[in-house]
Amino acid sequence: MNLKDIEILKDQYLKEMMRIMNFSEDEFNAIKATTILKAYKKGTVLLKEGQFSQNTYYIIKGCLISYHIIDGEEKVTSFYTEKETFSPSCIVTKKPIEHYVECIEDCLVSIGTPESEKLMLEKFPRFEKLCRIYSEELLVKQKTAFDHFKIASPEQRYLDFVNKRPDLLQRVPQYHIASYLGLTPQSLSRIRKRLLKSEVNHHKIAI
Repeated sequence: MNLKDIEILKDQYLKEMMRIMNFSEDEFNAIKATTILKAYKKGTVLLKEGQFSQNTYYIIKGCLISYHIIDGEEKVTSFYTEKETFSPSCIVTKKPIEHYVECIEDCLVSIGTPESEKLMLEKFPRFEKLCRIYSEELLVKQKTAFDHFKIASPEQRYLDFVNKRPDLLQRVPQYHIASYLGLTPQSLSRIRKRLLKSEVNHHKIAI
């Protein structure tokens, strides 16, 4: 990702933020001045288990994954792509994180620091309400998804993943998807073959 590409993406990001949040000109200029963008190469580990960070990461381009390492095996817990934010758990718990965060594509992210957040909240108090509303909506969404995940069958988990994140099917290795769904790559492969066969048979009957 060259400097020209980064500037184009930065401009698109700021315009999108202005459209969504309905910023005033003063607010927009303040955000532009405090925006920290950083490009990372595929394979870069942003955070490791045991580290402490209060920075948040808004993904402008690319894909991050979070995972635990249990008995030497990666257990994927989340994917983060364009227009999504990753916030380390230590922001809330005040304890080191217990997982890893890695770029599985070349990434461009906007980094939010405690200092920049404090500055913006002091200058523009309405940001606090916007951040609170966003956080509350995200928590409800995550809890609903987790509750459904717990009671769903492996096949239903995969179908839900396909419906909600079809973009990741072509971007993420199958073993990462299998890990996220709590399956082995072999089990996921069998589910995909079974669904494909069912779809083919369905079309034959329909014809």
